[in-house]
Amino acid sequence: MKTLLKISGLVALGATVALPVFAQEAAAEAAPAVDNAFIFNTLLFLIGGFLVFFMAAGFAMLEAGLVRSKNVTMQLTKNIALFAIASIMYWLVGYNLMYPGDGWAVTGIIGAFSAASIQGDPALESGYATGSDFFFQLMFCATTASIVSGTLAERIKLWPFLIFTALLTGLLYPIEASWQWGGGFLSEAGFSDFAGSTLVHAAGGFAALAGALILGPRIGKFGKDGRVNPMPGSNLALATLGTFVLWLGWFGFNGGSQLALGTEADANAVAIIFANTNMAAAAGAVAAMIMTQVLYKKVDLTMVLNGALAGLVSITAGPLDPSLFGALWIGAIGGIIAVIVVPMLDKMKIDDVVGAIPVHLVAGFWGTMAVPFYTEGTSFGTQLYGFAAIGVFMFLASGVIWAVLKMVMGLRPSEEDEIMGLDKAELGMEAYPEFKA
Repeated sequence: MKTLLKISGLVALGATVALPVFAQEAAAEAAPAVDNAFIFNTLLFLIGGFLVFFMAAGFAMLEAGLVRSKNVTMQLTKNIALFAIASIMYWLVGYNLMYPGDGWAVTGIIGAFSAASIQGDPALESGYATGSDFFFQLMFCATTASIVSGTLAERIKLWPFLIFTALLTGLLYPIEASWQWGGGFLSEAGFSDFAGSTLVHAAGGFAALAGALILGPRIGKFGKDGRVNPMPGSNLALATLGTFVLWLGWFGFNGGSQLALGTEADANAVAIIFANTNMAAAAGAVAAMIMTQVLYKKVDLTMVLNGALAGLVSITAGPLDPSLFGALWIGAIGGIIAVIVVPMLDKMKIDDVVGAIPVHLVAGFWGTMAVPFYTEGTSFGTQLYGFAAIGVFMFLASGVIWAVLKMVMGLRPSEEDEIMGLDKAELGMEAYPEFKA
């Protein structure tokens, strides 16, 4: 009898122990499988997106530091306003215009219009959450508008600039970006631009160049005898901070453009992109420092800052394939470009307050043309074709918009207001009320 009781007790104990195990197995069978690749891909978009968002702060600080103190508040206002406008316009029109899918129209040049939706169940077949992709791509759109802001600083009224921003972010940028990233004719032709040396940076540079030509230089920038009158910025500490913030944000800009983090190969690619991005920036800064020492017998900090940014723009078209040495010489040439092109623009009487045209347009061209050195399946001819197509479109379309705005509402403030400073004239507040410009 005792033996029977012991056996019964052991059976009961075994059943008690086994029940949780069976329950866990049943729960595991009932639970849906977790798609880790979907999670990590989405996470890459989100992390990359908020790093690129931080670049908005970098542009704001860089521009605030490089304009005169009487125009700092205006630059800060423009930068926060342009990001807000880009966020709305890219949702309203731009996102689906940039990715039309089967909705291509007008002989493959412009896609279909519709308002973007990120609601509903996640599209597992795409490999990432739609909302994360929208968020990430929006940051690139806003960056394009930020490039224009610095070039036209100190002599453009607020509202014409913001109207241009709405058209740029809602229409112009999505159209030209769709030609490559939306499966358009440049993509089919074999053009390669990994993260936007042309599609973002040169495109913004062309829009800025068109605006600068129509707007004209600041009062007093160029003398009647052809002399260039320096107009030093208000705060080089802010400009340096802005450059470091942009440098940091660029890791999201380039690294996030891998568009996947779900495999070991993708993770390795992102790491390579980060390292190459950093090397190109460092080389651009050092090259600019050496160049200014040789040319001017003194190091020019503003050139060093722009040299780092030009190095970043140069590597953006192809940050994955080069070796670290490749990234070094590509970035160094970008830094040299920044130093050489800035005085060239002055000789042409093109007033670019922050040096955005050399950094984003010219270095963007160089970065685009450097891709075939390391990326198989690309050619210099195709790269030139893609750059020219986007450049012509952005320059002409932007020029038309600037010209219409000038005719309808005027671009420049009065001479009295420009001399006073746009902070007081248009906004009624100053960034540094204790000091005079």
